Amino acid sequence: MSPSGPRTLAAPPRSSWRGRRLHPDHARGLRLTLAATAAFLVAVPFTLLAVLVLGDWSPLRRLDTAVTDALVGYAADHPAWVRLMTLWTDVFAPMPLRVGALVLVLWLVRRGARQLAIWVAVTMTVGGLLSPLLKLLVGRPRPDLPDPVAEAPGLAFPSGHALNAALAAGVLLVVFLPYARPAGRRVVWTAALLLALVTGFSRVALGVHWTSDVLAGWLLGAAVVAATAAALTVWRADPPGRPAPPTGHGPAAGTGS
Repeated sequence: MSPSGPRTLAAPPRSSWRGRRLHPDHARGLRLTLAATAAFLVAVPFTLLAVLVLGDWSPLRRLDTAVTDALVGYAADHPAWVRLMTLWTDVFAPMPLRVGALVLVLWLVRRGARQLAIWVAVTMTVGGLLSPLLKLLVGRPRPDLPDPVAEAPGLAFPSGHALNAALAAGVLLVVFLPYARPAGRRVVWTAALLLALVTGFSRVALGVHWTSDVLAGWLLGAAVVAATAAALTVWRADPPGRPAPPTGHGPAAGTGS
């Protein structure tokens, strides 16, 4: 016994509520938080928007109309702006983003990150299926303008461009952000935000979607990313690294893990 008397062990510090909610291995940690976030985004803001659209709520209709009229009015006087928005909306349309996701999946598989590859494929597929299904269920027509600067086929709610751009932005963040250096993290965040925000904005700027269509697409995309990340626990996936060397035979061969 030391001269100062018996030594007592200090109790381990209790983690904060926020720390427990974001803990990757806590029973009610990150997985539950992501699942609850996805449920909230779908159950509250997205469903509310859908109900207001179906009910043709006049304040929302007036807001959508005012924003579209202002942006299309500006676009009508600035052909270069229309070309820029058209180029952006074509480059980051759903199909090019899906092709990019397929390339990323193949790259992840080649680098040994198969769980991440599965998550990317599931996320883009689920979001891609939800968009046309919800368009049919809601049945909202696109803006019918007297002097349109662009045209698009199909229904309006939610915006497929905004939904797929939000999915792609989430994929960028989940796949690359955890392994990027500080400078690289800023690049990843900037790229993801520009992809989601400018793509959604371009649809309203060209007068082919209402603002609420784009907002619904963003909400649904974020919900799908959160839900699939929770379901497949992507934070436990192996990071994309170099392809594993072929396994040899005999005592010198590694046993793996």
